[in-house]
Amino acid sequence: MSQKALGIAAGLDQFVASTRINRYELGVHKADFLIAQRLAEVLDIPAAYFYTEDDKLAELVIEYHRAGSRKKASILKAART
Repeated sequence: MSQKALGIAAGLDQFVASTRINRYELGVHKADFLIAQRLAEVLDIPAAYFYTEDDKLAELVIEYHRAGSRKKASILKAART
């Protein structure tokens, strides 16, 4: 998905969508939490993914988000042991 398409899908104005997404990716600007939530929804990931510093934890966040209820229970059980 292009930066422009992502920005538009997240509700940004079509004339600034590409530039804003590019600046978020480069760290020039930080997306507020509402924009992060919209981007996460478009990308089918939890907003927490954007704030996770550890790559392995980020993978786990996505796996948990996309898992069914049984898999989620299994992940939680494994985490408690």
